[in-house]
Amino acid sequence: MTVNWGFLGAGFVASRGLAPAVHLARGANLYSVASRDVERSAALEPERVHATYEDLLSDERVDAVYISLSNVQHLEWVTRSLEAGKHVLCEKPLGLSASETEAMFDCASRHGRLLVEAVWGRWHPRFARVVRAVESGAIGDLEHIETSFTFVSEMTDNYRLNPAMGGGALLDVGCYQVHAWVALTSGAPDLEITRVSREIGSTGVDLTTDVAVRIRESITAHSVSSFARPSGQQFVVHGSHGRINTEVGESFTTWNEPSSLRINDRVEEFDVSNAFVEMVEDVSRVVEGDQGWIVPSSDSIRVARILDGIAGHPETPLPS
Repeated sequence: MTVNWGFLGAGFVASRGLAPAVHLARGANLYSVASRDVERSAALEPERVHATYEDLLSDERVDAVYISLSNVQHLEWVTRSLEAGKHVLCEKPLGLSASETEAMFDCASRHGRLLVEAVWGRWHPRFARVVRAVESGAIGDLEHIETSFTFVSEMTDNYRLNPAMGGGALLDVGCYQVHAWVALTSGAPDLEITRVSREIGSTGVDLTTDVAVRIRESITAHSVSSFARPSGQQFVVHGSHGRINTEVGESFTTWNEPSSLRINDRVEEFDVSNAFVEMVEDVSRVVEGDQGWIVPSSDSIRVARILDGIAGHPETPLPS
């Protein structure tokens, strides 16, 4: 069987990442696209272009919807897609808050449909290997997670710079790092935030959020999310008897390139991989009732709660 995908939105991630992935994926077909720009929709090479989001959702041939709209639009269009009987894969962050995220999963449950947060980096084989290595005790007891995702933004007139539309570095790139915390501490209760510092830009969004936390009392984590610092990604996991760190390839967004991982003194190499394709194939299999891995709803809800906590935490000055 083949899942017919419909896209709401035809922006950068949809055009560069998801549309090519659906065309390459087994068991998936890019059936339709709806966006504000008909020519941009057609450029994704679907079978048909719909003039409006409503037209796409009323098309009975659409099995699943991929949503890549601005963050503030996720709640409305995820809900409307589920109510139309479609399964949904929605870009990260799924909601602007934990309450929005929980409401969307409640809606999915009521309508008997699948809802998945498209944190595509979690489908990368190297990320999965980090999780397995920690769970197997390869570095002893987990002690500290050190991450960063930074770049100097050249964005103008972009929703990521608008606080009313869910902009800011924490929601945009911090969610990758919090997903890493959650993946590595499965089953742990929500964490204690020990320090937060921010740089707020002229539009009112956080250009940088620097946060330290404690998990299960014995595990610490530190992340830096920024639109204003030199480009770089870091993912290092410290244990009582060793460490793991990404080497070749971006830590959270390596794509269509070889990558590597150091576990203690051993380097493991990973062939060229497209996590977008892995994600589309797994979600399509689950839609069809087959076996496939997806980000658990409990992970997405926990991440949203942590992001809420960080966003609402008073600022603590960095040590001098």
